[in-house]
Amino acid sequence: MKPDPDYEPCTVLKDDEMFPNGIFVFNISRIIEDILNKQLAVEEDDLNVEDWLRKHCSGRVNESHMPAVDTSKPIIVAEIRPGMYEIIDGHHRMEKAHREKKDSIHAYKLRGEQLLPYFTEKKSYLCYIDYWNEKLKLYGPDGNL
Repeated sequence: MKPDPDYEPCTVLKDDEMFPNGIFVFNISRIIEDILNKQLAVEEDDLNVEDWLRKHCSGRVNESHMPAVDTSKPIIVAEIRPGMYEIIDGHHRMEKAHREKKDSIHAYKLRGEQLLPYFTEKKSYLCYIDYWNEKLKLYGPDGNL
């Protein structure tokens, strides 16, 4: 990836949902809006709940929020290094699907480069490009050593 010298961070509006991952902060609200408006073409997949949870870390969830969680709404997973995806929106949905013993949950899958427009700070954008390029050197484009 090469940085765009004219890069402008994603605008953050009041009540936008963010996904912070260290210095990387993505605007989830804009991602969802762009997917629904067909401005962001993403791969869609039905993820096997048990396989996903066996291979990925599942964090804590806010138990008081669980009754309102709708597992029919797709989760969003993003390629955080070449070939490696993590949930950036939908941890509660994945957990509820697990508790309800659902086989799968629908997901939108964003490739690493598709995340670039959704950084809320230019510094994060630039760091991500450096991070991504280092991972490509280490793991290759398919994520394998």
